[in-house]
Amino acid sequence: MIDAYEEPGAPDVRGGWRFLWWLVRRQSGRSVAGAVLGSVWMVLMAAQPYMTARAVDDGLVPGRLGVLAAWTAAMFLVGTVNAWLSIMRHRTMTRVRMDANFRTVKVVVGHVVRLGAALPRRAGAGEVVTIGVGDVQTVAQALTVVGPGVGAVVVYAVVAGLLLTVSAPLAAVVLLGLPVLALVTGPVTLRLQHAESAYRERQGVLTARIGDLAGGLRVLNGLGGKGLFADGFRTDSQALRAQGYRVGAAASWVQALGVGLPTLFLAVVTWLAARLAAQGSITVGQLVSVYGYVAVLIGPVAFFVQMAYDLNRGVVAARRVVRLLRLEPEPDAGTRPAPEGPAELYDPASGVRIAPGRLTALAAARPTEAAAVVDRLGRFGPTDATWGGVRLDAIALADVRARVLVADNEADLFAGPLRDVVAAEGAVGEGALRRALHAAAAEDVVRGLPEGADSFVSGQGRSLSGGQRQRMRLVRALLADPEVLLAVEPTSALDAHTEATVAERLRAAREGRTTVVTSTSPLVLDRADTVVFLAGGKVAASGPHRRLLAEEPDYRALVARDVEETGDAAESAEDAEGVVR
Repeated sequence: MIDAYEEPGAPDVRGGWRFLWWLVRRQSGRSVAGAVLGSVWMVLMAAQPYMTARAVDDGLVPGRLGVLAAWTAAMFLVGTVNAWLSIMRHRTMTRVRMDANFRTVKVVVGHVVRLGAALPRRAGAGEVVTIGVGDVQTVAQALTVVGPGVGAVVVYAVVAGLLLTVSAPLAAVVLLGLPVLALVTGPVTLRLQHAESAYRERQGVLTARIGDLAGGLRVLNGLGGKGLFADGFRTDSQALRAQGYRVGAAASWVQALGVGLPTLFLAVVTWLAARLAAQGSITVGQLVSVYGYVAVLIGPVAFFVQMAYDLNRGVVAARRVVRLLRLEPEPDAGTRPAPEGPAELYDPASGVRIAPGRLTALAAARPTEAAAVVDRLGRFGPTDATWGGVRLDAIALADVRARVLVADNEADLFAGPLRDVVAAEGAVGEGALRRALHAAAAEDVVRGLPEGADSFVSGQGRSLSGGQRQRMRLVRALLADPEVLLAVEPTSALDAHTEATVAERLRAAREGRTTVVTSTSPLVLDRADTVVFLAGGKVAASGPHRRLLAEEPDYRALVARDVEETGDAAESAEDAEGVVR
């Protein structure tokens, strides 16, 4: 099975069927072993009716007890060996499925990491979640055909050959049964495939809606829009439920045919064999063997139907995985080297200039305008910004990422011990962690946890309050220690006292390094070397906070509004943290 650190290989993304075949080829030895074990296991099951017929005709009917005992012992021995083969087959096929599962997960996660910031613009969060929690398991389940699937084909041919030695008409019925079965079940499985595809698409959309709704529930409630979104979600979920009923209807027909058709198949063949025995065309032992052969075939025939069901679902899931894997990262045409030392960042679209080695604050009435400037300066999306006079998109992306860090206030937090959650790269030293916690005024967060920095934090920091999560994101950014730090609203969820402390300590911690923060809080703006005031996405004024207060009425109105709201915001933040605790 694939190792946790093993490279999964380059997947075949030319289609769903090719992706499934690639998963089989990546573990060809185990797949062959599963096919061989499955085939031998089923063939030995078919051998039991043959030995039963020999025991009846050669031992029981003539009264030869020695021969009867010998065939009975042989049946016991074959049954024992087959039980062991069944265990080994099951173990092998479990490994085949688990390898396919882990390999697909590694391929998807690796590709998502390579897409990086381009992922949200290319695929919805719901689609990625649906692939991770559902499609991966469905793809792995489809590989069941490698073992029992091959075995079912082999035993079907073997039983047909054995029946040919008994009666040609019976063998013909068995051989013609499978094509008839395919004709009956084919349209139903195709209908299931179409219904499953539509269901998965709608499921991805609804999952994304759940994420958006949960993430902005407090804001929606404050704006009075929670009911509107709830009604939309209710409508979407009802549509998904209706589509699920359609999938269930098709799946129930497939499963019903999987149970009913083999039973009907057994009845027809047994009836024909009984008539031949009554006519004296076959012996009693042969009649018993025919019944046994057909009873053995119930499993393979039922599995053919189940195999069609699993393969159709697996192909639908594999196509979704392939569609994600076909997304290409944004092209990096950068070949020019980054500036050798600190250099000015300039955004022509807004007119913002960031002097190296200084703390600059971007203030805008619309936070999205300041965030857009940060995205351009951090090269997250199309940009004509320059760094040291060189266009950012002409510099190798790896160089930009190594020296420029965009710290979003809603960036993901992974689950794990707190010291690992905030680790930028590799192990975090106690001294560096202590300094970063102090700069982010987050020592109290660590002290409040049962095991300090070794305490487990749940995914997205759900075990922390909003203000605590924001400070942990700032700790992570400070531990990365980038040459250029672009922080989006790093203190928006903090109370006034904590915000002032963070602003003062951040300035000291980043002394002599280029730092940009977006904020409209006067507590942050007053500690910046330069404040850039944006209006309509363009620079309206720049300079020290106090000078802008005196000279710019629009800036004064923005900041004065923020001052009036500081008390209410502090109380709300404290109440929120108290609720979370």
